[in-house]
Amino acid sequence: MIDLILVAHNIRSIHNVGSLLRTAECLGVKTVYLTGYTPYPKIKNDPRLPHLAKKIDSQMAKTSLEAEKFLNIVPNLTLEECLDELTKQGYSVVGLEQTNSSLNLKDYRASSKTALIVGNERYGLDEEALQLCKQTIEIPIRGKKESLNVVQATAIAIYKLSYL
Repeated sequence: MIDLILVAHNIRSIHNVGSLLRTAECLGVKTVYLTGYTPYPKIKNDPRLPHLAKKIDSQMAKTSLEAEKFLNIVPNLTLEECLDELTKQGYSVVGLEQTNSSLNLKDYRASSKTALIVGNERYGLDEEALQLCKQTIEIPIRGKKESLNVVQATAIAIYKLSYL
């Protein structure tokens, strides 16, 4: 099994973040970085206004079902700082995004230490994020729609990278 870290960058929906946390925890991810404007659950010494932190935490709990209690969550770093730190720790950085150079997920072999980056629900990973990735991978789509919800795509990728 690989040491897999999830990086959720610029996710808008509090409920998607909660669902990502629950999915990651269920599939064995231990650490999740929440970068850009991705909302995050309440943390010790939370810098946000107390009523805002409480509201976001409460809304996130609807889909996370308290999975955040079992994860190491690192919020509020810039993506560049986050990936620089992970690279220094020996992680291979891979983005989940459809690009001209993406590898098919079924053909990608994760390194023993992999950081998987997922992006915005509508726009995916932006150009800056893509430049910071060592590689991009994509899930082959057979239907007429071009993409999956970020949570479903992340679940498929984590499962494949970790178990197959």
